[in-house]
Amino acid sequence: MKSLFDTVSRDCSKLVTNSYSTSFSIATKLLAPSIRQDIYNIYGFVRFADEIVDTFHEYDKSKLFKSFQTEMYEAISQRISLNPILNSFQETVHKYNIDAHLYESFMDSMEKDLHKSIYLTQEEYEAYIYGSADVVGLMCLKVFVNGDEEAYESLKDDAMRLGSAFQKVNFLRDLKADCEELERSYFPNADLNCLDEETKSSIIAEIDADFKAGLRGIGKLPVEAKLGVYTAYIYYSKLLQKLKNTPSLEIKSKRIRVPNYQKASLLAKSYISCRFNLV
Repeated sequence: MKSLFDTVSRDCSKLVTNSYSTSFSIATKLLAPSIRQDIYNIYGFVRFADEIVDTFHEYDKSKLFKSFQTEMYEAISQRISLNPILNSFQETVHKYNIDAHLYESFMDSMEKDLHKSIYLTQEEYEAYIYGSADVVGLMCLKVFVNGDEEAYESLKDDAMRLGSAFQKVNFLRDLKADCEELERSYFPNADLNCLDEETKSSIIAEIDADFKAGLRGIGKLPVEAKLGVYTAYIYYSKLLQKLKNTPSLEIKSKRIRVPNYQKASLLAKSYISCRFNLV
């Protein structure tokens, strides 16, 4: 039965989320059951595309990416795919009428990672972040507001800023891997091979401004989404604080993490803040 295949597809997207990201899976579990699965479906899609360009070095990544992209379009057009991740993603796309521009922009940024390693201008940098992070936030926002276009438009800018903040924290956290393993440098006008305190402070100030705008939007989210999104915000804010307190040369030499015991504490803080309407 098609319904059984769809259930298996959704389970695959959930498995991908839980396997690849402890922090994101925790935040997703805090969303209302009515929207949780659709966030799994979006995450599974973006994770698979990202894995192709970041980790499959022993394969023809360009060929794999093009194949995945073609399958994506076919899945959305035919409303089915034998790739369970794409089958569950197309279901969410149609359920919430997610704009093609959003997932196409995401794929454009992912494709850049196949051949572009340095972003020299602010314009290139912002375009990459828009496609790799902002539009993912917007796809999730479509789910959070249950397709309500008026609510979507009112929260759109803040959702994009929050997506930008998360991505920039990832860039700073993953500096070692990006520079040494993937030979990428996303921040313009910054020599990340010898990151200094001035450059680090400038990047962090930019992220702080994005977080401030993102928090404003979180406070306006429907109750079904607020706790999950706020938990992700709290986690990334803690990660940013650790990056602030870490010498710039140390950021370049190791990956900064938030220990599991601190994640539990952050979860409790998020729950209390949302429970008492402090967000």
